[in-house]
Amino acid sequence: MADIIEARGLTVKYGDKTAVDGIDLRVHRGEIFGFLGPNGAGKTTTVKVLTTIRRPTAGNIVLDGRPLTGNLSAVRSEIGLVQQHIVLDKDISVRENLYCHAMLHKIPRSEIKQRTDDICAAVELTPYLDSLVNNLSGGWKRKAAIACALLHKPKVLFLDEPTAGLDTQSRHMLWELIRVLNRRGTTIFLTTHYMDEAESLCDRVSVISKGKIADTGTPRELCEHLGRTAVEYDGPNGREYRYFRHWDEGKAFYESLGSENAVLRGTHLEDVYLEETGRENAALLKKVLRI
Repeated sequence: MADIIEARGLTVKYGDKTAVDGIDLRVHRGEIFGFLGPNGAGKTTTVKVLTTIRRPTAGNIVLDGRPLTGNLSAVRSEIGLVQQHIVLDKDISVRENLYCHAMLHKIPRSEIKQRTDDICAAVELTPYLDSLVNNLSGGWKRKAAIACALLHKPKVLFLDEPTAGLDTQSRHMLWELIRVLNRRGTTIFLTTHYMDEAESLCDRVSVISKGKIADTGTPRELCEHLGRTAVEYDGPNGREYRYFRHWDEGKAFYESLGSENAVLRGTHLEDVYLEETGRENAALLKKVLRI
């Protein structure tokens, strides 16, 4: 499958601190790509570089066949960005926010109303066009931000933790919107802390830890890399986990434990995430607190 984003040797430093450490990243055209990692792992910094907000210290990035270097205006016309913290003007209406974004993207005045109407119909935002942003719920504010990011018809939409802090209904509302946008041809680059979100939405994911890519693949592939079957049980250092390629192997180990507190189950993406980014943190906390 053709790549719409390719980054090689991407490095970002803040003084002596390396936030992103020579990563390679490829996003296929038309996919929903998940970018997972704990706070401080380099997720948001990577998004800032890919969306031209920040320059990399080193590395090369190509977006839809164009290198970022020397092509900022052309590249920016191809991307939309919804940041973790909503940047809409809360004291004006949704419609006025959309018009402001349209003018920033130099959309011809003759096209603004039609584009606004079309985008709002697509994301079911039409009933809220004349509402003040400040009066909307968190989920509808996110929808309004996504609508603004889509006005100039980007090929790639970057969503930085779009459902953080939302209730379950709002999260699922946005999940369905993301699926609809993707089916209509938009490539989605999604950062998230929620493993169920990544498993439900993403075609492929990369896990970043301490500025380096730990693993990349489909959610199923990553689970199989670790082992299809998981056994969790109480060990001398607290809760412990073992992974097996085959169910029968896991079942034999589970039965050998003879413990009511042991669990035999399929491996989840959350297991992969915790093993790659440091499940030992929980064990260290227990040791420090002498639990």
